[in-house]
Amino acid sequence: MNLLRAITTVGGLTMLSRVFGFVRDILIAAILGAGPFADALFVAFKFPNMFRRLFAEGAFNLAFVPIYAGLLEEAGEETARVFAERVMAVLLWTLLVFVALVQLAMPGLMHVLAPGFVGDAARFDLAVQLTRITFPYLLFISLVSMMAGVLNSLGRFAAAAATPIILNICLIAAALVLAPLTPTPAHALAWGMAAGGVVQFVWLLVHCGRAGVVLRLPRPRLTPQVRLLLGRMAPVAVGAGIYQVNLLIDTVIASLLPAGAISYLFYADRVNQLPLGVVGVAVGTALLPLLSRQLRAGDGPAALDSQNRALEFAFLLTLPAAAALMVIAQPVIDVLFRRGAFGPEEARLTGQALAVYAVGLPSYVLVKALAPGFFAREDTATPVKAAAVAMLANLVLNLVLMGPFAHVGIAMATAASSWLNAGILATVLARRGNLRADGRLRRRLPRIVLASAGMAAVLFLLLGPVGGLLAGDTAARALGLALLVAAGLAAFAALALVLGAASLRDLRALRRPAAGAKPKSS
Repeated sequence: MNLLRAITTVGGLTMLSRVFGFVRDILIAAILGAGPFADALFVAFKFPNMFRRLFAEGAFNLAFVPIYAGLLEEAGEETARVFAERVMAVLLWTLLVFVALVQLAMPGLMHVLAPGFVGDAARFDLAVQLTRITFPYLLFISLVSMMAGVLNSLGRFAAAAATPIILNICLIAAALVLAPLTPTPAHALAWGMAAGGVVQFVWLLVHCGRAGVVLRLPRPRLTPQVRLLLGRMAPVAVGAGIYQVNLLIDTVIASLLPAGAISYLFYADRVNQLPLGVVGVAVGTALLPLLSRQLRAGDGPAALDSQNRALEFAFLLTLPAAAALMVIAQPVIDVLFRRGAFGPEEARLTGQALAVYAVGLPSYVLVKALAPGFFAREDTATPVKAAAVAMLANLVLNLVLMGPFAHVGIAMATAASSWLNAGILATVLARRGNLRADGRLRRRLPRIVLASAGMAAVLFLLLGPVGGLLAGDTAARALGLALLVAAGLAAFAALALVLGAASLRDLRALRRPAAGAKPKSS
């Protein structure tokens, strides 16, 4: 398995998904703006997505992949397939019961999820309605996550990485086609999310079959391996999902601020999620099965090398992205969202949040890159401890900073707590000898920092000359932003090559399969 090629496969498809996601978010901003309807919809989106990221993509995937990949390495594909079928059966019936209970308890849960809505009966009732529509999405996306773990362990990354594109297409179609037929556009988007889960499930079921893994549904049984999986899921949920837990805390506290705060943070986070999704998710997705198989094979040096290359690639892309977003956050928000019901003031407040979120961007990706170092070694306790400290810090900082800085204080708390989480994980891995920067990483990291700082300086100096375009109409703003982005990319590429932060050999390595890699991946 070629780690860099796997990362670029996942990252490239995730980038395409983010493009569709921005189209979706532009439509939502134009239709709903940043008022009570948008706040209710984003709560409805966040509730099932919180469970998806904590359990389906977090706890479940990070516990499932090491076991499944280990069975592939030691016992073969048939044994691994039987394990996957047994897990699917238990997962399906457990989720059916869980979703039904949550639907019944939704009004009470909304008091916890968005306590600031309680005094606004219309917004509270709408949030309950929309969340009841979206929550069954969790059932299908959890099964999708299991099938994605199967395909990723086989070195087939493309089909799973494409599933978010399907969801975004469903939401765009709902906004354009279904919105006139429902009580509000928010209802249409909620139904679009529910339909997207079904389509994603069918998509991966077909691709598993094409990969030779035809999954049947046996009677659910708690076999020793299934019990092992379930036993690892609870602590992993906290350790792997710290970023999403922080966002949930942000939503709860933001609901106590004036209307619009949740929306400002949502739109800012959507932009911040582009590099996080493209790099962070790609690195974590590609690294976990590779580390798991290398460690099962007893190849410790190869595992250390994989960890170093994952960190190098993460720094190379996230440090310049963070520096750029800190400098040009406002033009980015203006171009993407400032139209229709989303006016200049909404854009200004959202831009402030984005600039602060960008400070924490490298740490969000580092958590994704460091966590597999624990999960591949079947250690779930340490990430829990790191997550508990970081969550407590996030809560305290939220309460301290929301007064003087409003929604921007919430973004500050999220960034600071994520850096704390990444620092704890890196320190523990290093003390255990499982994280040791090699010569290449030690040489390149300071050069990446210098290249990113140089690019940020170039962007800052260009804000004046392109200021007229950025203050113009939509087309002029888009042109101004395009010039800034092009100049930033050119400046970083030139500086990275001159300083030695990257080399052309890295690009040529994409064409070389790793030794012992299986032929093609879908």
